[in-house]
This record gives sequence, C-alpha cells and structure tokens, in this order.
Amino acid sequence: MATMDLRSEIREFLSSRRARITPRQAGLPAYGGNRRVKGLRREEVAMLAGVSVDYYVRMERGSLAGASEGVLEALASALQLDEAEREHLFSLARESGARSGRRGRSAPATVRPALRQVLDAIADAPAWIRNGRHDVLAMNRLARALYAPVLADPRRPANTARFVYLQPEAAREFFVDYDQVVRDAAAMLRLEAGRNPHDKSLIALVGELSTRSELFRQRWASQDVRFHRSGRKRLFHPAVGLLELDFEAMELPAEPGLQLNVYTAPADSPAADGLKLLASWAADQERLSTEEPPATR
Repeated sequence: MATMDLRSEIREFLSSRRARITPRQAGLPAYGGNRRVKGLRREEVAMLAGVSVDYYVRMERGSLAGASEGVLEALASALQLDEAEREHLFSLARESGARSGRRGRSAPATVRPALRQVLDAIADAPAWIRNGRHDVLAMNRLARALYAPVLADPRRPANTARFVYLQPEAAREFFVDYDQVVRDAAAMLRLEAGRNPHDKSLIALVGELSTRSELFRQRWASQDVRFHRSGRKRLFHPAVGLLELDFEAMELPAEPGLQLNVYTAPADSPAADGLKLLASWAADQERLSTEEPPATR
C-alpha cells in the first residue's frame, strides 16, 4: 500500500454508515416490502441532509471538497454519526479539500526529555506515551513491567496494534477482553488514517497488518472509528495475574499527535495490591539485570 485512496475512503465510509440505518431508525416510512438496498437509499439520505440527490451522490462517490460545515453537520445528523465518526467525516473533508502539495502532519516518533521526566515522576501508576500509529514511544518503570508481553518483541518502537494482530496468542492471554481490544485497535487506526492519510509510516503499518492478518482485514473493512479516552482494561500479567485497571488517555497540547496514557486502580482494591506486587516484581527484574554474575572458582 503506497498511499491511501482518499476517494475510496470517503466512498466506503459514507456507504457503510448509510447501510446500517433502516428507514424506521431514520423516522421514514418504508414503502414496499422488497427494498433492494441495505439501509437507507441515497435519495433518503439526501432528503434527510437537505441536499440534492445529485450532490449527495457526488459526495458518496468520494468528493467532499468544498462541502460547507453546515452541509457536513447535516450529513452527520442524517447518518446518525457519533462523535468519533463525525470527526472522521470532517477529517476526510478537510483532506479532500487540501491542495495537492499540502500534507497533514505525521504522528511524532520521538518524545522530548521533559516528557520522559513527567513519566518518571509518576511512580505508582503505569504511564506511557504513544502516537496515533500506536507506537509506544516512552514508558515509566511500571508501564515497562506491565507491558512486558508487548515488549518481548525486540522491534522498536513497540507497537500495540502489531502485538494485537500479529501475536494473537500472546495478545489473547494478556488482554482479557481481546475481542474488544481488536475492534478498538483497528477503529483508532482508521481514525488516525482520516487525520493523516499521507503518513507513510501509518500507511506501511496498515499495509503490513492487512497482509499478515485476516482478522485485521476484517476489522479494517468495517470502516469503524472510535475514540479511546477512558475506561477499564482487564490485563493478565504473567507474574502478578489479573489486573482490572482504569485508564485515562490524554492528548498533549504541546505535542500534537502524542497521547499520555495512565493506568490506575482504586485505593485498597485488589488491582491496587496487584500494582504494588508489579512494582516489586519490576524492582526484582532490574536488580537481576544489573547484578554481576557470581564469580567462578
């Protein structure tokens, strides 16, 4: 995959969102019992969005250039897009209208020393920084211990999407809710692709995953997009067992494209005890790696 076909991305996204909405869900009468299309017809979407059928057809064929914010908002409402889908639509429209010489930013591949200091200052919770490609760029000690299964692959930067799809046995053991993680990983990469369709490293990653993983091809074809801002993750660490952790993912305004992720646990919970055990295990691992081997006689 040398480049992403923006017109195809637009066409497939809009047609997939249209196909999932029934006339009943859109508040429209469904005349006749033999509809030949899945979901709404193009003319029904055009009516709901308040545009001509010809104009909507041009948009669904991949031409969003010149569409006003009002038209995009109306289209998002007609297709019942959620917040992430709406952002994706606007990203596709922005890139569609960009000049041929203009290219969006690529996800950063490095982290400033000051940000590494921030990570190291977070002593009691796993914390790391990633970019939109799911490259893990920096971690504190507890995050390195927690993500030991991910870091077992010597390739750097470690990439959680690559781990999820290309090491499915290890990933299924580590991520208890593996099926949800699979859906989220592809959906977040799709969202990033809308923001940065010319990011060569992202294009290469999507190409690699598409070539090597049938599961990724299926999830990518769904056209789903999703934010991943907060929630709960269940992880099974080989040394400390099950950890049910709350996560927060925070954008870094001074470093567009980077995100700080932190796992925490309620005080006095089994997960909090598990994090303490993980910290002890991490300290033991560091001690073993730095101790000199015993002298031979």
